[in-house]
Amino acid sequence: MAMKRLQKELIEMNTSLENCSAGLKNDNIFEWSGIILGPKDSVYEGGIFNLDIVFPTDYPFKPPKIHFITKIYHPNISESGGICLDILKNQWSPALTISKVLLSLSSMMVDPNPHDPLSPQAAREYLNDREFFNKKAKEWVKKYSSGD
Repeated sequence: MAMKRLQKELIEMNTSLENCSAGLKNDNIFEWSGIILGPKDSVYEGGIFNLDIVFPTDYPFKPPKIHFITKIYHPNISESGGICLDILKNQWSPALTISKVLLSLSSMMVDPNPHDPLSPQAAREYLNDREFFNKKAKEWVKKYSSGD
């Protein structure tokens, strides 16, 4: 069942998204690579963020494991690329697709939740010194993403 669902999502993926994409890694239906373009008018604009996506064999009943390969300065993303997003944990639903998850990640880049951080320092800066946070996030985009 997981394979059939993933094949369907792979086809959808190639037609539906504007600033996100994903596809097979090494011809393995359970291992994908993803890309999110830094959302327009955000501190991440101009960046290209690579993701590693691993689907469990009981997908869609369990969420995929996703992490950022590209370093990103964000309250909900750890330095090692771990992601704190409810739909990847306790709010997962089989109705969600990888397209919807990537869109949620893109939205989270624009609108983080600093009250549930994986990077406490980034969250503190986001809440208490937004100008400094924005400057640092933009520096990381320049330094680590494939943008200019």
